[in-house]
Amino acid sequence: MTTDRQALGALGERVAARWLRARGWRVVAQRFRSGHRDVDLIVRRDGEVAFVEVKTRRGDRFGDPASAVGWRKRRELTRSAQVWSDRFGGPGLAYRFDVVAVLVSPAGVRVRHLENAFPAHESAGRPA
Repeated sequence: MTTDRQALGALGERVAARWLRARGWRVVAQRFRSGHRDVDLIVRRDGEVAFVEVKTRRGDRFGDPASAVGWRKRRELTRSAQVWSDRFGGPGLAYRFDVVAVLVSPAGVRVRHLENAFPAHESAGRPA
């Protein structure tokens, strides 16, 4: 990954974290690593934990950033979320997977939050 892409990704994660905090979420982990996999943000509000994949683009030339979360990434997120919940989760918590799409353009920054972007069981294997 190039330094420019890394910087764009880091910017997107900061924007997403700020956006989620403004909506009452508390960031409990950033770039949580589990082996070679990671979760960009893990946020909590009340009794709910969201594992958040942040996708950042400079434009929509390659489509919506959220569409870049394919079945492989979903599977990785699910596995990493299981590790995190085994280590840090607690009774009574509800878990979900969200995607935050950040579009950075000369016109400004747009954020789109897809709550419950996919169910955990959907990512268990490659779809038929």
